[in-house]
Amino acid sequence: MDYIISIMPQLLEGLKITLYLFAVTLVLSLPLGLLIALLNEAVQKKLTDNLFVKIIKLPIRVIIYLYLLIFRGTPLMLQLFFFYFGSAMIKLPNGDTMALSAFMASAIAFVLNYSAYFAEIFRGGIIGVNNGQYEASKALGLTGIQTMRYVVVPQMLRTVIPPIANETIVLVKDTALASSIALIDLMRASQRAVNRDMKISPLLVAALFYLAITLILTFIFNRVEKRLSISEQGVK
Repeated sequence: MDYIISIMPQLLEGLKITLYLFAVTLVLSLPLGLLIALLNEAVQKKLTDNLFVKIIKLPIRVIIYLYLLIFRGTPLMLQLFFFYFGSAMIKLPNGDTMALSAFMASAIAFVLNYSAYFAEIFRGGIIGVNNGQYEASKALGLTGIQTMRYVVVPQMLRTVIPPIANETIVLVKDTALASSIALIDLMRASQRAVNRDMKISPLLVAALFYLAITLILTFIFNRVEKRLSISEQGVK
């Protein structure tokens, strides 16, 4: 017990970095993912599109497709290496290199990666909205933006909470990958203690921290799901 108490400050410092990376990723990737999903839906082919609109939509649709393909089709660790080591090879006009810190490289990689996954989750929720809702909105004279804002998005949010909860819990565990580029997060701090003291206790403590965060998030999302379920029943 004395040993665990002695290593707790460095583990708590690593935990702070882990939570910071988690928070930054979640706060930025959720709205970015929603924006990409809405933009992706807006640039899809429609029978009413004229030639000019088709020309405008095509490159945007290709860019979104490639973005989703790359960030969902390659390992997150590879993306971490790319931004961390790759940035050090980019020369700035003043002769310096654009070397990103371990945290900055991790944040960029995580945000872009999880935005791609959240975008697909949101897209699935948008597709799941009944076509009758679109027709009713059109009959009421709502514009496309108003339909998305007042009709589609509120209904979509109820259906995407479970998959978003799953991805969020995965994110907690994926933050450990940032230790591969020397970010002193919870995983890296526990690994240092193990290598220095030749004891397995730091990894067990780190596991308990990860488990505690997961349990808290699970509790929060369960409450959110129940609240949305009750509100939906009230609407019915």
